[in-house]
Amino acid sequence: MGQVLLVEDEQAVRMATAQTLELGGFEVRACESAEQARSWLHAGFGGVVVTDVRLPGQSGLALLAETVACDPELPVIVVTGHGDVSMAVDAMRAGAYDFIEKPFAAERLTETVRRAQEKRRLVMENRQLKAAWASHPDMPALIGQSPAIEHVRTLIRSVGPTAADVLINGQTGTGKEVVARHLHGASGRKGPFVAINCAALPESVFESEIFGHEAGAFTSAQKRRIGKLEYAHGGTVFLDEIESMPLALQVKLLRVLQERRLERLGGNESIQVDCRIIAASKSDLLQLSAQGGFREDLYYRIGVVGIDLPRLADRREDIPLLLAHFVQGAALRYQRPVPQWSAAQMAEWQARDWPGNVRELRNFADRLVLGVAGFQPAPAEQGGDSLPQRVDAYERALIADALAAHDGNVAAAADRLGIPKKTLYDKLKKYQLSSGRAAD
Repeated sequence: MGQVLLVEDEQAVRMATAQTLELGGFEVRACESAEQARSWLHAGFGGVVVTDVRLPGQSGLALLAETVACDPELPVIVVTGHGDVSMAVDAMRAGAYDFIEKPFAAERLTETVRRAQEKRRLVMENRQLKAAWASHPDMPALIGQSPAIEHVRTLIRSVGPTAADVLINGQTGTGKEVVARHLHGASGRKGPFVAINCAALPESVFESEIFGHEAGAFTSAQKRRIGKLEYAHGGTVFLDEIESMPLALQVKLLRVLQERRLERLGGNESIQVDCRIIAASKSDLLQLSAQGGFREDLYYRIGVVGIDLPRLADRREDIPLLLAHFVQGAALRYQRPVPQWSAAQMAEWQARDWPGNVRELRNFADRLVLGVAGFQPAPAEQGGDSLPQRVDAYERALIADALAAHDGNVAAAADRLGIPKKTLYDKLKKYQLSSGRAAD
């Protein structure tokens, strides 16, 4: 539910407008003057301001100026009298989100407020994410509010503080290392977090990397090397793609997990290790073990606790929040402005399959910020469409969105699109679009 601070001096109009917004699902704080409204305005206000221009005492334009000075990203919708075009232009130049002329239709008001509220929500979420980065710069964020990701958070809170080894299951790009780092953070362990991609290590160096070696253990071993398990003493070892670990080394790992001791390659000394094991796999390890590709006893040893990560397609409601987070980070990295998108574009992105999951979405956010994403249709829709057809579809969608944003006002839509009014009329005819107005 969104919040609206409504400023209107005429009681009947104020009550009717408040009722319209409440029926639209908004929580309304109605004020009769700018002075009364001022106490509710602050940079942390998560809603939208709707104010009449002509007010007793301080005007709506003065209230707009104060609001912009307090928080330039707080949307202010200005209500003007019919024909007050110059006043509406002044309001937009002063930073108003939009303006509405009296008398206005209830649908026009609620739709404008809804768009403004969505923009405000993204702004507030981005600020929270920035604050989280500032307080925990080394901890990747676990973004989302879907039931599936809330269940993952519950498991992290429950299992994190224990010494239990954990197996994380999930497709490529679902965030297995992020969850592993959160488990390490929740454990309170003071040692390091050591990540190992089992698929990236050649078998010839695997044993040395994991268990370490003594000087002279093999031809190129000129001095002793501490392995990852030993280095992670007091901390956590994350074994990603553990299904790629050679079977011979699976036996050695199982022994270490059972005894919590290891021997370096070429050595005889038994060394105690205190590290928690968090393994991750994109394969069904139990099925793999039935096929002889993974040791069943190791599966049961590392799978004491299992955490299954959902595909992005199974948590589509998290895509707006995830994309806002990734875009914010990309904008900071590349020193570029945060791009804007429409509700229609977000709906199209939410409908995609995202086979690469969260990782693919993060890469898409980078391309958005760099301006090279191209708002392409979902893969399932691309089929045999030619490039000109795709360009036309994209242009038509932009025009339709601009018209909707300006209640069918062709002149305003043309300004937004940066093209002459006549050109827009030609394109309306080409794409068989209607402004919805009898005349402009």
